Amino acid sequence: MQEEDEMFEHFRLGVDPGQEPMRLDKFMAAHLENTSRSRVQNAISNGYVRVNGTQAKANLVVRPGDLIQFVMPYQRHECEIVPEDIPLDIVYEDDDVLVVDKPAGMVVHPGNGHFSGTLVNALAFHLGIEPGEASDERMGILVHRIDMDTSGLLVVAKNDEAQLHLARQFFVHSIERRYQAIVWGNIQEDEGTVDANIARDPSDRLRFRTFDDPSIGKTAITHYRVLERFGFVTLVECRLETGRTHQIRVHMASIGHPLFGDERYGGREIRQGTIYAKYRQFIQNCFQICPRQALHAKTLGFVHPRTGQTIRFDSPLPADMSALLDRWRTYAASMR
Repeated sequence: MQEEDEMFEHFRLGVDPGQEPMRLDKFMAAHLENTSRSRVQNAISNGYVRVNGTQAKANLVVRPGDLIQFVMPYQRHECEIVPEDIPLDIVYEDDDVLVVDKPAGMVVHPGNGHFSGTLVNALAFHLGIEPGEASDERMGILVHRIDMDTSGLLVVAKNDEAQLHLARQFFVHSIERRYQAIVWGNIQEDEGTVDANIARDPSDRLRFRTFDDPSIGKTAITHYRVLERFGFVTLVECRLETGRTHQIRVHMASIGHPLFGDERYGGREIRQGTIYAKYRQFIQNCFQICPRQALHAKTLGFVHPRTGQTIRFDSPLPADMSALLDRWRTYAASMR
Protein backbone atom coordinates (compact mmCIF):
# COMPACT_ATOMS: atom_id res chain seq x y z
CA MET A 1 0.00 0.00 0.00
CA GLN A 2 1.27 3.46 -0.86
CA GLU A 3 1.92 5.85 2.02
CA GLU A 4 -0.21 8.49 0.26
CA ASP A 5 -3.26 6.29 0.79
CA GLU A 6 -2.81 6.61 4.55
CA MET A 7 -1.91 10.28 4.98
CA PHE A 8 -4.30 13.23 5.24
CA GLU A 9 -3.44 16.84 4.54
CA HIS A 10 -3.73 19.14 7.55
CA PHE A 11 -2.49 22.33 5.89
CA ARG A 12 -0.56 23.57 2.85
CA LEU A 13 1.67 26.52 2.04
CA GLY A 14 2.49 27.92 -1.37
CA VAL A 15 5.80 29.72 -1.90
CA ASP A 16 5.11 33.18 -3.35
CA PRO A 17 6.73 34.29 -6.65
CA GLY A 18 8.83 36.95 -4.91
CA GLN A 19 10.17 34.68 -2.16
CA GLU A 20 13.94 34.43 -1.83
CA PRO A 21 15.26 30.86 -1.64
CA MET A 22 15.08 29.68 2.00
CA ARG A 23 15.55 26.50 4.01
CA LEU A 24 12.30 24.58 4.38
CA ASP A 25 12.27 24.53 8.20
CA LYS A 26 13.02 28.26 8.41
CA PHE A 27 10.33 29.11 5.85
CA MET A 28 7.66 27.02 7.62
CA ALA A 29 8.48 28.44 11.07
CA ALA A 30 8.20 31.96 9.66
CA HIS A 31 4.87 31.39 7.92
CA LEU A 32 3.00 29.29 10.49
CA GLU A 33 1.48 30.93 13.57
CA ASN A 34 2.51 29.71 17.02
CA THR A 35 4.96 27.21 15.54
CA SER A 36 8.61 26.96 16.56
CA ARG A 37 11.42 25.89 14.28
CA SER A 38 12.10 22.87 16.51
CA ARG A 39 8.49 21.72 16.11
CA VAL A 40 8.79 22.09 12.34
CA GLN A 41 12.07 20.14 12.32
CA ASN A 42 10.45 17.41 14.40
CA ALA A 43 7.58 17.12 11.92
CA ILE A 44 10.00 16.99 8.99
CA SER A 45 12.20 14.34 10.62
CA ASN A 46 9.12 12.16 11.19
CA GLY A 47 8.21 12.34 7.51
CA TYR A 48 5.11 14.51 7.77
CA VAL A 49 6.20 17.33 5.46
CA ARG A 50 6.21 17.13 1.67
CA VAL A 51 7.38 19.57 -0.96
CA ASN A 52 5.81 19.17 -4.39
CA GLY A 53 4.50 15.78 -3.30
CA THR A 54 7.84 14.38 -2.14
CA GLN A 55 8.90 13.76 1.47
CA ALA A 56 11.29 16.55 2.34
CA LYS A 57 14.37 17.14 4.50
CA ALA A 58 14.86 20.15 6.77
CA ASN A 59 17.76 21.54 4.75
CA LEU A 60 15.81 21.53 1.51
CA VAL A 61 15.73 24.99 -0.05
CA VAL A 62 12.27 26.05 -1.17
CA ARG A 63 11.78 28.35 -4.13
CA PRO A 64 8.92 30.31 -5.72
CA GLY A 65 6.14 28.03 -6.93
CA ASP A 66 6.89 25.18 -4.51
CA LEU A 67 3.94 23.58 -2.67
CA ILE A 68 4.49 22.56 0.96
CA GLN A 69 2.09 20.11 2.62
CA PHE A 70 1.86 18.93 6.23
CA VAL A 71 0.25 15.48 6.38
CA MET A 72 -0.65 13.16 9.25
CA PRO A 73 -1.95 9.57 9.40
CA TYR A 74 -5.36 10.71 10.66
CA GLN A 75 -7.94 13.15 9.38
CA ARG A 76 -8.39 16.66 10.69
CA HIS A 77 -11.86 17.43 12.04
CA GLU A 78 -13.14 20.96 11.81
CA CYS A 79 -14.94 21.80 15.04
CA GLU A 80 -14.48 23.83 18.21
CA ILE A 81 -13.87 21.85 21.37
CA VAL A 82 -15.61 23.00 24.57
CA PRO A 83 -13.72 21.89 27.72
CA GLU A 84 -16.03 19.98 30.08
CA ASP A 85 -15.45 18.76 33.63
CA ILE A 86 -16.06 15.06 33.03
CA PRO A 87 -14.39 12.42 35.26
CA LEU A 88 -11.63 10.46 33.56
CA ASP A 89 -10.09 7.12 34.54
CA ILE A 90 -6.42 8.01 34.02
CA VAL A 91 -4.11 5.03 34.42
CA TYR A 92 -0.87 6.87 33.63
CA GLU A 93 0.26 10.45 33.08
CA ASP A 94 3.55 12.32 32.76
CA ASP A 95 4.70 15.48 30.97
CA ASP A 96 4.41 13.86 27.53
CA VAL A 97 1.67 11.23 27.47
CA LEU A 98 -1.54 10.28 29.19
CA VAL A 99 -3.22 6.87 29.10
CA VAL A 100 -6.95 6.82 29.80
CA ASP A 101 -9.37 3.92 30.28
CA LYS A 102 -12.50 4.93 28.36
CA PRO A 103 -15.87 3.57 29.49
CA ALA A 104 -18.31 2.09 27.00
CA GLY A 105 -20.84 4.67 25.83
CA MET A 106 -18.42 7.60 25.70
CA VAL A 107 -17.76 9.10 22.26
CA VAL A 108 -14.07 9.82 21.68
CA HIS A 109 -14.25 12.90 19.45
CA PRO A 110 -17.04 15.46 18.85
CA GLY A 111 -18.94 15.09 15.60
CA ASN A 112 -21.85 13.25 13.99
CA GLY A 113 -24.33 14.66 16.47
CA HIS A 114 -22.10 14.26 19.53
CA PHE A 115 -20.66 17.69 20.36
CA SER A 116 -20.44 17.42 24.14
CA GLY A 117 -19.69 14.78 26.72
CA THR A 118 -16.90 13.30 24.62
CA LEU A 119 -13.46 12.14 25.69
CA VAL A 120 -11.87 15.09 23.91
CA ASN A 121 -14.12 17.55 25.79
CA ALA A 122 -13.00 15.92 29.04
CA LEU A 123 -9.33 15.97 28.00
CA ALA A 124 -9.48 19.66 27.12
CA PHE A 125 -10.67 20.40 30.66
CA HIS A 126 -8.16 18.06 32.30
CA LEU A 127 -5.26 19.60 30.37
CA GLY A 128 -6.31 23.10 31.40
CA ILE A 129 -7.05 24.34 27.90
CA GLU A 130 -9.12 27.52 28.08
CA PRO A 131 -12.48 27.83 26.29
CA GLY A 132 -11.87 29.21 22.82
CA GLU A 133 -8.37 27.71 22.69
CA ALA A 134 -9.38 24.07 22.40
CA SER A 135 -9.57 24.05 18.62
CA ASP A 136 -9.50 20.83 16.69
CA GLU A 137 -5.93 21.64 15.65
CA ARG A 138 -4.91 21.91 19.31
CA MET A 139 -6.72 18.70 20.23
CA GLY A 140 -5.02 16.73 17.44
CA ILE A 141 -3.07 15.23 20.34
CA LEU A 142 -5.53 12.33 20.29
CA VAL A 143 -3.96 10.17 17.59
CA HIS A 144 -6.23 7.12 17.72
CA ARG A 145 -9.77 6.16 18.68
CA ILE A 146 -12.00 3.32 19.74
CA ASP A 147 -15.72 3.03 19.04
CA MET A 148 -18.26 4.66 21.34
CA ASP A 149 -19.53 1.31 22.68
CA THR A 150 -16.06 -0.20 23.00
CA SER A 151 -14.32 0.22 26.35
CA GLY A 152 -10.63 0.37 27.12
CA LEU A 153 -7.27 2.06 26.75
CA LEU A 154 -6.27 5.08 24.68
CA VAL A 155 -3.00 7.03 24.64
CA VAL A 156 -3.00 10.83 24.43
CA ALA A 157 -0.06 13.05 23.47
CA LYS A 158 0.35 16.10 25.70
CA ASN A 159 2.66 18.04 23.40
CA ASP A 160 3.54 18.34 19.73
CA GLU A 161 6.68 16.21 19.91
CA ALA A 162 4.86 13.34 21.59
CA GLN A 163 2.05 13.61 19.06
CA LEU A 164 4.42 13.26 16.13
CA HIS A 165 6.26 10.29 17.64
CA LEU A 166 3.09 8.43 18.61
CA ALA A 167 1.44 9.09 15.25
CA ARG A 168 4.50 7.58 13.55
CA GLN A 169 4.25 4.45 15.71
CA PHE A 170 0.60 4.00 14.78
CA PHE A 171 1.45 4.54 11.12
CA VAL A 172 4.15 1.84 11.04
CA HIS A 173 1.96 -0.50 13.17
CA SER A 174 4.47 -0.80 16.02
CA ILE A 175 1.90 0.01 18.72
CA GLU A 176 0.78 -3.05 20.69
CA ARG A 177 -3.02 -3.22 20.86
CA ARG A 178 -4.77 -6.28 22.25
CA TYR A 179 -8.52 -6.53 22.72
CA GLN A 180 -10.75 -9.11 24.34
CA ALA A 181 -14.05 -9.93 22.68
CA ILE A 182 -16.92 -12.34 23.18
CA VAL A 183 -18.02 -13.65 19.79
CA TRP A 184 -20.83 -15.87 18.60
CA GLY A 185 -20.01 -19.48 17.82
CA ASN A 186 -17.38 -22.03 18.79
CA ILE A 187 -14.24 -21.09 16.86
CA GLN A 188 -12.69 -24.38 15.77
CA GLU A 189 -9.02 -23.36 15.58
CA ASP A 190 -7.17 -22.09 18.65
CA GLU A 191 -5.76 -19.11 16.76
CA GLY A 192 -5.84 -17.53 13.35
CA THR A 193 -5.49 -14.41 11.25
CA VAL A 194 -8.03 -12.44 9.23
CA ASP A 195 -6.32 -10.60 6.38
CA ALA A 196 -9.02 -8.81 4.38
CA ASN A 197 -9.35 -5.28 3.06
CA ILE A 198 -11.97 -3.10 4.71
CA ALA A 199 -14.07 -0.31 3.17
CA ARG A 200 -17.50 1.22 3.64
CA ASP A 201 -20.40 -1.00 2.66
CA PRO A 202 -21.87 0.51 -0.54
CA SER A 203 -25.37 -0.52 0.58
CA ASP A 204 -25.08 0.94 4.11
CA ARG A 205 -22.80 3.91 4.80
CA LEU A 206 -22.86 3.24 8.55
CA ARG A 207 -21.28 -0.18 8.11
CA PHE A 208 -17.95 -1.45 6.84
CA ARG A 209 -17.27 -4.76 5.15
CA THR A 210 -14.43 -6.86 3.78
CA PHE A 211 -13.52 -7.03 0.08
CA ASP A 212 -11.61 -9.71 -1.81
CA ASP A 213 -10.55 -7.22 -4.48
CA PRO A 214 -7.19 -5.79 -3.27
CA SER A 215 -7.88 -2.52 -5.08
CA ILE A 216 -10.90 -1.82 -2.84
CA GLY A 217 -10.51 -0.50 0.68
CA LYS A 218 -7.51 -0.53 2.98
CA THR A 219 -5.33 -3.39 4.16
CA ALA A 220 -6.56 -4.75 7.49
CA ILE A 221 -5.02 -7.58 9.52
CA THR A 222 -6.36 -9.01 12.79
CA HIS A 223 -4.74 -11.88 14.70
CA TYR A 224 -7.01 -13.75 17.10
CA ARG A 225 -6.49 -16.36 19.83
CA VAL A 226 -9.11 -18.36 21.73
CA LEU A 227 -9.03 -17.75 25.49
CA GLU A 228 -12.13 -19.63 26.65
CA ARG A 229 -14.93 -21.61 25.01
CA PHE A 230 -18.57 -21.74 26.11
CA GLY A 231 -20.03 -23.82 23.29
CA PHE A 232 -22.29 -21.18 21.76
CA VAL A 233 -19.92 -18.23 22.27
CA THR A 234 -16.14 -17.86 22.55
CA LEU A 235 -13.88 -15.44 24.41
CA VAL A 236 -11.03 -14.37 22.14
CA GLU A 237 -8.05 -12.06 22.24
CA CYS A 238 -7.62 -9.96 19.10
CA ARG A 239 -4.31 -8.31 18.27
CA LEU A 240 -4.46 -5.49 15.76
CA GLU A 241 -1.73 -5.27 13.17
CA THR A 242 -3.59 -2.41 11.48
CA GLY A 243 -6.21 -0.09 12.91
CA ARG A 244 -9.17 0.41 10.61
CA THR A 245 -12.61 1.64 11.62
CA HIS A 246 -14.66 -1.20 13.18
CA GLN A 247 -11.82 -3.60 12.24
CA ILE A 248 -12.36 -6.33 14.83
CA ARG A 249 -16.12 -6.11 14.50
CA VAL A 250 -15.97 -6.42 10.70
CA HIS A 251 -13.29 -9.10 10.58
CA MET A 252 -14.91 -11.39 13.13
CA ALA A 253 -18.30 -11.03 11.44
CA SER A 254 -16.69 -11.83 8.09
CA ILE A 255 -15.59 -15.27 9.34
CA GLY A 256 -19.00 -16.03 10.82
CA HIS A 257 -18.30 -14.99 14.42
CA PRO A 258 -19.80 -11.52 15.00
CA LEU A 259 -19.26 -9.90 18.39
CA PHE A 260 -21.91 -10.76 20.96
CA GLY A 261 -24.36 -7.86 21.21
CA ASP A 262 -23.04 -6.02 18.14
CA GLU A 263 -26.28 -4.85 16.55
CA ARG A 264 -24.64 -3.27 13.50
CA TYR A 265 -22.90 -6.47 12.45
CA GLY A 266 -25.49 -9.08 13.36
CA GLY A 267 -24.39 -9.88 16.89
CA ARG A 268 -27.65 -8.97 18.60
CA GLU A 269 -29.44 -11.91 17.04
CA ILE A 270 -29.37 -15.46 18.41
CA ARG A 271 -26.68 -16.92 16.17
CA GLN A 272 -26.05 -20.20 17.99
CA GLY A 273 -27.96 -22.49 20.32
CA THR A 274 -31.41 -23.96 20.66
CA ILE A 275 -34.84 -22.62 19.77
CA TYR A 276 -36.33 -23.24 23.21
CA ALA A 277 -37.90 -20.36 25.13
CA LYS A 278 -35.67 -20.86 28.19
CA TYR A 279 -32.51 -20.40 26.08
CA ARG A 280 -33.96 -17.40 24.27
CA GLN A 281 -34.72 -15.80 27.65
CA PHE A 282 -31.17 -16.53 28.79
CA ILE A 283 -29.78 -14.73 25.73
CA GLN A 284 -32.08 -11.75 26.24
CA ASN A 285 -30.86 -11.52 29.83
CA CYS A 286 -27.29 -11.57 28.55
CA PHE A 287 -28.06 -8.71 26.15
CA GLN A 288 -29.40 -6.72 29.10
CA ILE A 289 -26.29 -7.41 31.18
CA CYS A 290 -24.00 -6.18 28.39
CA PRO A 291 -26.11 -3.92 26.12
CA ARG A 292 -23.29 -3.25 23.62
CA GLN A 293 -20.75 -5.12 21.53
CA ALA A 294 -18.64 -7.20 23.94
CA LEU A 295 -15.30 -5.62 23.05
CA HIS A 296 -12.63 -4.19 25.35
CA ALA A 297 -9.29 -2.57 24.46
CA LYS A 298 -7.38 -4.39 27.17
CA THR A 299 -3.67 -3.96 26.45
CA LEU A 300 -1.75 -1.00 25.07
CA GLY A 301 2.02 -0.80 24.58
CA PHE A 302 4.20 1.81 22.89
CA VAL A 303 7.64 3.41 22.92
CA HIS A 304 7.68 6.48 25.14
CA PRO A 305 8.39 9.49 22.89
CA ARG A 306 10.90 11.03 25.31
CA THR A 307 12.60 8.13 27.09
CA GLY A 308 12.60 5.64 24.23
CA GLN A 309 11.49 2.92 26.66
CA THR A 310 8.64 0.57 25.84
CA ILE A 311 5.78 0.94 28.31
CA ARG A 312 2.74 -1.32 28.53
CA PHE A 313 -0.63 -1.02 30.22
CA ASP A 314 -3.41 -3.49 30.93
CA SER A 315 -7.04 -2.71 31.72
CA PRO A 316 -9.28 -5.16 33.62
CA LEU A 317 -12.46 -6.22 31.89
CA PRO A 318 -15.33 -3.85 32.76
CA ALA A 319 -18.18 -5.01 34.97
CA ASP A 320 -20.64 -5.67 32.13
CA MET A 321 -18.30 -8.00 30.22
CA SER A 322 -17.18 -9.74 33.41
CA ALA A 323 -20.80 -10.35 34.40
CA LEU A 324 -21.57 -11.64 30.91
CA LEU A 325 -18.67 -14.09 31.08
CA ASP A 326 -19.84 -15.31 34.51
CA ARG A 327 -23.30 -16.01 33.07
CA TRP A 328 -21.85 -17.98 30.19
CA ARG A 329 -19.54 -19.97 32.48
CA THR A 330 -22.50 -20.95 34.63
CA TYR A 331 -24.60 -21.85 31.59
CA ALA A 332 -21.80 -23.88 29.95
CA ALA A 333 -21.23 -25.78 33.21
CA SER A 334 -24.93 -26.64 33.45
CA MET A 335 -24.85 -28.15 29.95
CA ARG A 336 -22.06 -30.61 30.70
